[in-house]
Formats: sequence, structure tokens, C-alpha cells
Amino acid sequence: MHRIAHRAFAIAACAVLVTALAACGGDGAGPDRAAVPGVTDTEILVGTHMPLTGPASAGYSKIAPATKAYFDHVNANGGVYGRKINYKIMDDGYNPATTQQVVRELVLQDKVFAILNGLGTPPHSGVLDFLNTSRVPDLFVASGSRAWNAPDRYPYTFGFNTDYTVEGKILATYVRNNLAGQKVCFFGQDDDFGQDSLAGVEQVLGATAVAVKQTYVTSNTNVAPQIGELKAGGCQVVVLATVPGFTALSIGTAARIGFAPTWLVSGVGGDYTTLAAQLGDAKGLLEGMLGVNYLPSAAATDDPWTTLFRKINDERNGGAAFDGNIVYGMSVGYLFVQALLAAGEDLTRQGLIDAIERGGFKGPGLAPLRFAKDNHSGYGGMRMIKVEQGKQDYFGPTYETDSGGGPVNEYPEAPPAPPANGIPSV
Repeated sequence: MHRIAHRAFAIAACAVLVTALAACGGDGAGPDRAAVPGVTDTEILVGTHMPLTGPASAGYSKIAPATKAYFDHVNANGGVYGRKINYKIMDDGYNPATTQQVVRELVLQDKVFAILNGLGTPPHSGVLDFLNTSRVPDLFVASGSRAWNAPDRYPYTFGFNTDYTVEGKILATYVRNNLAGQKVCFFGQDDDFGQDSLAGVEQVLGATAVAVKQTYVTSNTNVAPQIGELKAGGCQVVVLATVPGFTALSIGTAARIGFAPTWLVSGVGGDYTTLAAQLGDAKGLLEGMLGVNYLPSAAATDDPWTTLFRKINDERNGGAAFDGNIVYGMSVGYLFVQALLAAGEDLTRQGLIDAIERGGFKGPGLAPLRFAKDNHSGYGGMRMIKVEQGKQDYFGPTYETDSGGGPVNEYPEAPPAPPANGIPSV
């Protein structure tokens, strides 16, 4: 009889314990908000890894501070459902080993709610499994790799950039329509960035149409051998899948050996202000450079989004030199606030994922956002840009396509005007 009573007591105690654990909720699904990592009644703690130093720091080091400046603007106007966004920025130097270290610190020690806009294909690839196994929202990765669009394998990861294959298709469509008959070549980063971009170019032009293909690694800044091969191959048009530092290196090296093709540059490596700062007195080499983008032009004087971001930059980012990296960082911040609002006041990690998969977000982008339960890819198109008389701006229509064999079509819808106070509403 004593054993039966003791067993009944143990069962009852276990039931109480299970109920208590369920109320806490491993992911904050229960009523106790304190159980949601990084979320309190007054704060949302978010982290990122960025190359504040290292081979990819040129331009890119400005992105996260711009995002933080946008969050400071939102915080000064009441935050999101009364919570202020605290953005912790960790420098990984574009080194995948360092990325793993700082991301684990953010998740395991700082207990951030989400990782936002971690930058780079090689660095971020190494933390995909960790973040998804840990069920940490891995949002709006700063890279156009198609790896971020794998909802079955990585349900917590979402892209932001137009993917590199879509980008390559749009650049190649311009070549086909405007530079027909010229010898086309390719120089790209030796990873998914370069491979995906080349795949897009070849989808449109054909694999045999790219006469010379060269690659680089970010640990070696001597690109003279590769540029020499492009010149020796008689290349007249060169598509660059390069980060800004290597775009500048490529164009500068080419000039030193008397090689002056038409350059078509990936959107992630073609910001004029960043490249001009790298090239200094040789910035005239950028004249005529072609590229693509999908966010408001930093040079525009009549775009309301550029006006908004410039104002926030002046007020909350120390007046940093305004360029496309700042537009990018603030655009990421705007989308993240939209997602938080869509997730609702009772914020959980899964609730945020569900809100993003419902889609429907509109903001600064010229192309559509493709978020859905079966699509985590981010923006789905781009528009051509050109440097003329020291100014980089758009021309022609915006195009949209997919990373498969779909056609490249014009996208006619213009982005909406920003809210009067620069902050999205529910």
C-alpha cells in the first residue's frame, strides 16, 4: 500500500512539473514572455555577424551601423509594440571560422532572439545547420546564394538579396540585347557566389558563349594572373561576380595592363561610392561601368525612400558618407520591423517565421519580395544601373525572373511611398 501511494505521489509530481515546463515553453510559446530568448516586455535583442574588418570590409562595414541607425529611429518613436530593438553587431572579418565563434556567442551566451542579415556566402554557410538546429530565426542573409532558399532543410533561414543566378540572368539579358557579337568573359569569387552568378549568365547566353572564366579567393589580393588571362583571351565584355574590394582590384589591375573591357558588375560589388573611395584618383576608371540593383538609388534626389534614409543617416548614423550600403542596411531594418509587426505583440520565434512566410511585404525594393512557405528567397528581380559622369543611376525597366529556366520579364509595379514617419504599421 505504501508503494502504491508513493507511486501515485510521483506521478502527480511529474504532472505538475510537465505542466510548469509547458507553461514556460522551450521557445516562448507559452504566456511567460521572459521564456522567449532575447525578448522582454521592453526589448528585442538581435545579433549579426559582419565584416567590419578584413577583405570584404570595404563598403560592407557600413551596413550594420545603418541598420542600427534605422532601429534607433524606430526606438525613438516608441519601438515595436513598446519594445526597443537592441542590435548587437559582431565583427567576423569575413572569416568563416570567426563567424562560427561569434554566432555561437550571440546565440548561446547573449541569447539573441534572431540573427539578422549575417553577411557573406562562405561565412554564413558554416552557421546554417547550427542556427536551424537551434531554431533561431536566421533572417535576410546578406548574400544572394540560393542556399538560403531551402525551406525544407533550413526552415528558419530567409534570404534578402536577389539571388546571384537571377542577377546573372538579368546581366546576361542586357549583354544579349545590347552587346551581341562581343566576346563575353567571366571573373567571379570561387564559391557559391561566383558559381551561381555564372550559372545565370550561361542560362541566357549558353555555356559555350562565355569565352574565358576566371576565379579568385578572398585570401589572395593578387588578381593580376586572372586579369591577364582575360586580356589574353580577347575579352570585350567581362561580368564580375566580385565583392567591392575585388571589383576595385580587378578594374585597377586591368587599367595597369591596358585592358579596358565593358564591365558588368554584381549588385553586391558595384556600389559607385564604395568603389570610388577604393580607387581614389583613379575613380574615373569606373566611367561606363554597368551593374544591377533592386533598392533605391543612393544618388537619387527625388526618391522618397532615399530622402528618408538620408535623413535618418544624418540624424542617427553620425552623418556617415551616404551610399548604397546605407540604403541596403536601412532597407533590411525596415523589412525586419515589418516582420515583427506582422508577428504580433505576443512575439515568439515560430510566430515570426510564420509571419514572414505569409508574405505580402512591400517597401523600398523595386522588385517583388517572394516570401512564402515554400520560398525563402527574398527579392526576385533587378534593374540595370550605369556610371555616367561620376554618377551611378538606373536606366530601363525593372526585370524579374527565377533561378531556373524561366523567362526574364519586365516588372511594372513601382514601390509604394514610405510612411510619413518612416516606420511601417500593422
